Parts: sequence; C-alpha cells; structure tokens
Amino acid sequence: MTNRYRWFGLAVFIAICLGAGGLGAIATTPEIGNWYKTIEKPSWNPPGYVFGPVWTTLYIMMAVAAWLVWKPAGFKPAKIPLMLFGVQLILNVAWSWIFFSQHQSGWAFAEIVVLWSAIVATTVAFFRSSKLAGWLMVPYLVWVSFASVLNYAIWRLN
Repeated sequence: MTNRYRWFGLAVFIAICLGAGGLGAIATTPEIGNWYKTIEKPSWNPPGYVFGPVWTTLYIMMAVAAWLVWKPAGFKPAKIPLMLFGVQLILNVAWSWIFFSQHQSGWAFAEIVVLWSAIVATTVAFFRSSKLAGWLMVPYLVWVSFASVLNYAIWRLN
C-alpha cells in the first residue's frame, strides 16, 4: 500500500464520519429551536453550543481510529473491527432521527443502549488492532455514556 493511498484512506474515513454527523444534523438542527427547546431537560443539560464542537472532534477521532485499524493491511484483515465500526456509525445516525426527528425519547434511549454496546464492541476490537485506535474511541464512549444518561433523564421528565 503506497503512502499516498494510506493518506487518501484517512480522508475517506474523515468524510464518512463527518458525513454521518451531517446526516444526524439533518434531523437535529431543525428541532433545536423548536421541539427540543420546549421539552423539560435536567439542570445539568449542557448548553447547545457545546454539542457541535464535541461531536466534530469525536467524529474526527473516530475516523482516525478506523484509519489506524485499516492502514496496516487494508479492509480484509480488519473486516470485523471495521464492520463493527460501520454498525455503530449507523446506530449513531439513527439515534438523531429517533430522538430529534421522531421526538421518541423512550425509543431513542433503547436505541442508545444498543449504540453504546456497539461502541464498546468496536472499541475492544480496535484495541486488539491498535492501542492508539482503541484509546481514540474512549472519549466517544464516555460522551455516549453521558448522552445515554441525559437521554434517560429527558425521557423520564417528559
């Protein structure tokens, strides 16, 4: 694998992850000033301006992690970790649509539990391939753990 091809791979992973974020934003953005503004939230709900920079950083870290797993030998040897990565990325996008677009905080909580499990599986698989890739997934796991608790609190309050 040439060096140029490896760097192109990083750009592809970044585009995929930021694209997933964009798909989630399609569901999220219109609801921030409408539905989300009207529902009860716990006092510890972060201010809205926190979410964009946090998610952008996490998507880039996830992309670098996936790239580190892919880079040594390509897709075939990294098939399982990258399939897990794809599953959790799809679940990540789906959560935004369930919670924000459909206003289903209870179903979103059930879905985020599955998402959290998929992130754990992906992180474990990434650690087996690359310690750095595994560590790059940990902040995402921590954030989704927090988001799970927040989702649960919002569900119970509404």
